[in-house]
Amino acid sequence: MTHERLPHVQRQSTIAIAQMTSTHAQDDNMRAVRERCVAARAAGCSALFLPEGFSFIGLAGQDGLAVAQPLDGALIRELEALAKEFSLFISCGGFPEESSSAGRRFNTHVMISPDCGRVGEPYRKTHLFDIDIDVVDDDGTRQTTSIRESDYTVAGDALVSHATPMGNVGVSICYDLRFPYIYERLRFEHNADIIIVPSAFTTSTGKAHWETLLRARAIETQCYVVAAAQVGRHNERRVSYGHGMVVDPWGTVIAEFTDAYDDDDEGHPREAIKVCTIDLDVVEEARTKIPLAVHRRPFSI
Repeated sequence: MTHERLPHVQRQSTIAIAQMTSTHAQDDNMRAVRERCVAARAAGCSALFLPEGFSFIGLAGQDGLAVAQPLDGALIRELEALAKEFSLFISCGGFPEESSSAGRRFNTHVMISPDCGRVGEPYRKTHLFDIDIDVVDDDGTRQTTSIRESDYTVAGDALVSHATPMGNVGVSICYDLRFPYIYERLRFEHNADIIIVPSAFTTSTGKAHWETLLRARAIETQCYVVAAAQVGRHNERRVSYGHGMVVDPWGTVIAEFTDAYDDDDEGHPREAIKVCTIDLDVVEEARTKIPLAVHRRPFSI
């Protein structure tokens, strides 16, 4: 089934991506979200895209269990109020959602409208980050850290897109970026114009693969790829790469936080948002020049 666009879609939309250094202090994180709403509204944006973990990043993955909330909980109500106050669509990159599985929660994205609250279904991250990875400390010491997201997170089992005035927005989160088959489905089954990748990439994987993967997903889907990111040191055990960016359907980076560690004396990024234009004519132009939808031959193998 191909998902239809809204009947009245804006050909151009001004959007903002946020960069954050979230911690275990939820009130501080939400003040940072408000600051980014203020900046986005002042820049004339109609939407703000938040990174994964915008409301909470703890010392250990299990810490999120203590702050997990239902979809109708206080966190979403606060975000609905912000969306209404600032007349913004807010893409809530990923937060701990309660699950029925003992000792585990979901990593969930929701889209919030300024007019009617939550839009469509939530997206629960489907690919969980279970790897051993080299981490370089501030003093240059290298050590191998084991990360097992599945120990405290339940994987989702459905793809989600949102019909918005900007166009159809397909949803993925962070590690999903490495699995191109979901992006093909978002493009050709969900009719996506924009695909989001809210993230908290590690520094080592970010330096090696972040931009390359984002540009590849944009080129192969002929969609805008919007990737809000966490940056800098969250605590003594966790650092994120940053470099949030927006890539157009031709694979050109049109907005980017260029210095992952351009932060203030307290370790917070100096630039709260980056602003750019989503232009659906650019989407159509890319798809006309190289008509993948006509040429593709999907196989079941």
